[in-house]
Amino acid sequence: MTVVVVMAGFGFGRALAETNVGIFLWSDEKRYIETRDGMLAALKKEGFAEPKAKFITENAGGNKAKAAEIAKKFSSGRYSLILVLGTSAAVALIQEVHDVPIVFGRVYDPIEAKIAASWKSSGNNTTGTCTKQPMSKPLARLKELSPVKRLGALYTPGEKNSEIVLKELQAEQAASGIKIIPVPIASKDDAVRLLDDIVRSVDAIYLTAGSSIDKSFSTIVETATKAKVITVTNVEDRVEKGVLFGVYCDATTEGKLAGEKAVKVLKGAKPSSIPIETLKQPDIIINMKTAKAAEVHVPPSLLKSAKRVIE
Repeated sequence: MTVVVVMAGFGFGRALAETNVGIFLWSDEKRYIETRDGMLAALKKEGFAEPKAKFITENAGGNKAKAAEIAKKFSSGRYSLILVLGTSAAVALIQEVHDVPIVFGRVYDPIEAKIAASWKSSGNNTTGTCTKQPMSKPLARLKELSPVKRLGALYTPGEKNSEIVLKELQAEQAASGIKIIPVPIASKDDAVRLLDDIVRSVDAIYLTAGSSIDKSFSTIVETATKAKVITVTNVEDRVEKGVLFGVYCDATTEGKLAGEKAVKVLKGAKPSSIPIETLKQPDIIINMKTAKAAEVHVPPSLLKSAKRVIE
């Protein structure tokens, strides 16, 4: 038995005799995998699962050139829907695919990244969820740990999500009383070359969600922890791997929310009619192993507010 999806309802003019769902991952980092799994769980709950639906997965491996190739590949296929995980993957996809619905997740700010026109309506063939949160929240939590005055913001040049977080951190400088020091990490060599000087000149380091930061992760965390410098991020799995603390949007929960939007699309709704959402309340995660190694005292009030504490 097949599921019939009439694409003419979207204005895209296609009618497919089966449900073909493309899945486009920016990388195989845990946050993207868990968001995808949440999406698939929501689809399965409504009957969109194998064998009624066919899923075709592509992974860019954190490489922008490969992402562009995959986007072109998706543009030449016949799909009922494409699920895309990650800002860079979504940006590449919307440049190539205009007549197939796209539902995105793990995108920090789709408006700033020019994936969508507004939160209420994308104005195009996309909808989805994002991980945007006020940067005032992690900065306020950071000051609960230490009287931080200088924060090194590690980012990947050319990656929208990473650059947007840097921009938003800089916008909070006056209100937070924390000087933001931009640190471009375009490769692992940059991390090795810059970090010794950086940890001597800042009180804490913020790791944005850039691919070169993922690739340099161990070097960054080990260097900072050894220097007794606090590390903070908006990515949960980085805290699991050694960052001291994070203020984040749960990947699986976000994925389920995006999956609910995908179900609406497969049942006939236009993507532009479905508002883009972020999780209402970000969570806190603390790695006490790292806190002890860095000799950072975590106050009981912060521990009590954490959703997860890694001992």
